Amino acid sequence: MTTPMTQDELKTLVGQAALTYVSRGSVVGVGTGSTVDKFIDALGQALKADPDFIAGAVSSSVRSTQRLQALGVKVLPSESVDRLGVYIDGADEIDHQGCMIKGGGAALTREKIVADLAERFVCIADESKLVQALGKFPLPVEVIPMAAAQVIRAFAKLGGVGKVREGVTTDNGNIIVDVTGLAITQPAQFESDINQIPGVVTVGVFARNRAQVCLLGTPDGVKTLTF
Repeated sequence: MTTPMTQDELKTLVGQAALTYVSRGSVVGVGTGSTVDKFIDALGQALKADPDFIAGAVSSSVRSTQRLQALGVKVLPSESVDRLGVYIDGADEIDHQGCMIKGGGAALTREKIVADLAERFVCIADESKLVQALGKFPLPVEVIPMAAAQVIRAFAKLGGVGKVREGVTTDNGNIIVDVTGLAITQPAQFESDINQIPGVVTVGVFARNRAQVCLLGTPDGVKTLTF
């Protein structure tokens, strides 16, 4: 009888599997989070074996930048890149259309900027992140601090309960409001509507920049979903 893989082992599995979506010699977009850490580690190993495996990376957070650089990966500023072939990132939730909730690590704005540069978004996650409808995971929203109370009131009108995430300042110097009590059945429309609330920098719904591929870690190995 085989021992079931731990969540950490599943993350390692999908992090390694994501390497197959990276074109040799390209610049790759790299997200943020514990699953992405596994991809970064795999990237470092690939570079050891083949120094020309990638030309560099565009990173969505200070944390990922530091991890990449520690493994010898050249990190390029996003403004120096016109396009990326692929962006590899995790998700807090992903539905069966490839729409996601992201921002548990508070890097959602930069993640969305880098994702927008990429021709393809490859989401790496364990199967617990796959949902029928988005919203069970508290929705992160990056907010300019002076607008926090207004944004929370706006969500209350939609049936959501917003709370400022304590002790967190984003890499952009803003705060995160986490919103519970939402059922997001039309992610694209919801994303567009929330982005119109004054003071919202970015909402953690990724519908416009949804995933085209999801590599799910399952007890039976990596399951590939395409959208």
